[in-house]
Amino acid sequence: MQDILQRLEEMREQAAIGGGQRRIDAQHAKGKLTARERLQILLDEGSFEEWDMFVEHRCIDFGMEEQKVSGDGVVTGHGTINGRLVFVFSQDFTVFGGSLSEAHAEKICKIMDKAIQVGAPVIGLNDSGGARIQEGVASLAGYAEVFQRNVLASGVVPQISMIMGPCAGGAVYSPAMTDYIFMVKDSSYMFVTGPDVVKTVTHETVTAEALGGAITHTTKSGVADVAFENDVEALLELRRFVDFLPASNREAPPWRPTEDPANREEMSLDTLVPPDPTKPYDMKELIEKVVDEGDFFEIQPAYAGNIITGFGRMEGNTVGFVANQPMVLAGCLDIASSIKAARFVRFCDCFNIPIVTFVDVPGFLPGTSQEFNGIIKHGAKLLFAYAEATVPKVTVITRKAYGGAYDVMSSKHLRGDVNYAWPTAEIAVMGPKGAVEIIFRGDIGDEAKIAARTEEYRQKFANPFVAASRGFIDDVIKPHGTRRRVCKALNMLRDKQLENPWKKHDNLPL
Repeated sequence: MQDILQRLEEMREQAAIGGGQRRIDAQHAKGKLTARERLQILLDEGSFEEWDMFVEHRCIDFGMEEQKVSGDGVVTGHGTINGRLVFVFSQDFTVFGGSLSEAHAEKICKIMDKAIQVGAPVIGLNDSGGARIQEGVASLAGYAEVFQRNVLASGVVPQISMIMGPCAGGAVYSPAMTDYIFMVKDSSYMFVTGPDVVKTVTHETVTAEALGGAITHTTKSGVADVAFENDVEALLELRRFVDFLPASNREAPPWRPTEDPANREEMSLDTLVPPDPTKPYDMKELIEKVVDEGDFFEIQPAYAGNIITGFGRMEGNTVGFVANQPMVLAGCLDIASSIKAARFVRFCDCFNIPIVTFVDVPGFLPGTSQEFNGIIKHGAKLLFAYAEATVPKVTVITRKAYGGAYDVMSSKHLRGDVNYAWPTAEIAVMGPKGAVEIIFRGDIGDEAKIAARTEEYRQKFANPFVAASRGFIDDVIKPHGTRRRVCKALNMLRDKQLENPWKKHDNLPL
């Protein structure tokens, strides 16, 4: 027995060093942690239960039978984050460059299957050179098996991808199907084809960083949600992020105790909206002053800045926030913001997270670029997302809510549960000046008449009271009382039950 136990310990020690000290040193030299070091930071101390430590690849081609490492390039298992169960896999770049073999994929599939069964999030720490070329189609089959699990897990358990190194070719499609993608600056990248292939095919010269680095994907493509400075910050922020999410679609969002009173009034909000309707203000200030203790985790902060999405808490309960940002494009909806917000709303609806929407939207962004690139279909995604959502929906119109964009932004007509407006709200088909120039086209050129008509229109429609008189707005509230009123509304809606008609699945306008 003693001999067996000693051998077991030796095998564990061998597995723990992965590809060996030289490759570990090389990983550290790049400013990157190893697969196991990352798990030590991510998970609660002593909570990690490793599975399949002794798994090895089965490839016998190209001399691979002489190159076997326990674990085969990925560390898998389960642990806890702040006491809550998560399943994890962490790819080990020191072993065959973290490349995915058939055995590597089987390890990932095993923890994903179990996560779906028990109802716990799946977190993938990606650091891989891609498919293991020596295994050929067996490696590709492994990827497809993982893809299938991604699809089955979608909307059942949260799936989070942290890209901490290379992620190229077919490997990018698994993260793409997860709910959130985070990246690390200067050390992670994602692309379908690398710089060399791009140069060969299109004759474009581009670096890996410019093609698929963290900044590219968080500012230009919108593929990734947040970019972090280094491995440690990324993993600590990931711990914070997971705290906002329920374990599965069978659970309510987690509750965290707070000393921030629900009836807290914020007098500064009374002067947040400028008297001049053309002047912008920072909508993020409103969110941070309304949520518990100013704690707001923004999703995609560097992409489509004309809309804000992210998670906060109200009375300790997780809430998803969507808000137009007047500081960028006057808060207009465009293609990028519609897709960004639609994806977020659908995630919240999947996982029983109430949605609070702050509205200041002058309309959809005009222009040939928007129309030629399909703003009609892309804008419809956000409309569709809000309309199908059955979770509690609370909306506050702070200033402009014009045209179709008023409808889209969680209006009463899309089954908004509680819809408030500030006294500064303007709810109309369009702005006063544009409306008057259409209605009274014959008076154009007579500045005095147009000015008088504009003021008349403003008095009649550029306020919340016409909408309130029709029941489209439940109440006109004082800005400083926004937190109190939203908390009350969410409390009232806590046991809301609403089901959509049975269907195999919907046909979202993609």
